Amino acid sequence: MTIFFGTLLSFTRMKLAPIQKVQVEIDTKRRILGAVMDISSLNPEEILETYDNRMTSKVLDINGDELLKEDGGNYVAEEVDVRKNYKIDKDDRLYPVFMYSDNGSSTDFYIFPMFGNGLWDWISGFIALDKDLNQVVGVAFDHKTETPGLGARISSDEIQDRYKGKKIFNELGDLVSIKMLKKENNINLTFHEVDGMSGATITANGLNDMLKNYLDCYLPFIKKNQNQILLSNR
Repeated sequence: MTIFFGTLLSFTRMKLAPIQKVQVEIDTKRRILGAVMDISSLNPEEILETYDNRMTSKVLDINGDELLKEDGGNYVAEEVDVRKNYKIDKDDRLYPVFMYSDNGSSTDFYIFPMFGNGLWDWISGFIALDKDLNQVVGVAFDHKTETPGLGARISSDEIQDRYKGKKIFNELGDLVSIKMLKKENNINLTFHEVDGMSGATITANGLNDMLKNYLDCYLPFIKKNQNQILLSNR
């Protein structure tokens, strides 16, 4: 009996594995696209098609250079598990970056994945920057077990829309990231601040840490591309 059910379980897992892999692919690409465009009306096939037509990607090292495998092959950015990489020393991680293009030639938006800790468990997200790599086009946050109605609000449009138009660099060109404040309905917010979430200070702090930590890691890549833009505009 044990052998029978063990064999049945193994067979079922083998059959379901390809289906699960496709679902993971769709969910990943849905979240990436969701940082730069409204995908609410797209079915799974349209999500995959849109992604293939508008997105390119690569994997970086901590110095902002494209990272290749030992055999010279390319890493697949979409297959990098940012959650697993989070447990590795930041100098040794794989850093995926995704580039969105409306016309298929020039890059309009850069999208960076990130991972961190909330109140009860992990939080994660994607932040999309404009072609100048400063202004936020959109974000897509996710969480595992944040408190409903409080920290769990990070995945809502209400919270995520607050980041649009904000900037990660100050007037001096220093990376300051974007900070979620402790309370809501603040006045005179700067380009580097967003309203907080009442009753969810720890989740907000985790979100702030996640953004700053990963933007620091992507900073070499961002600076290299900003310098190229400056040179091309001369």
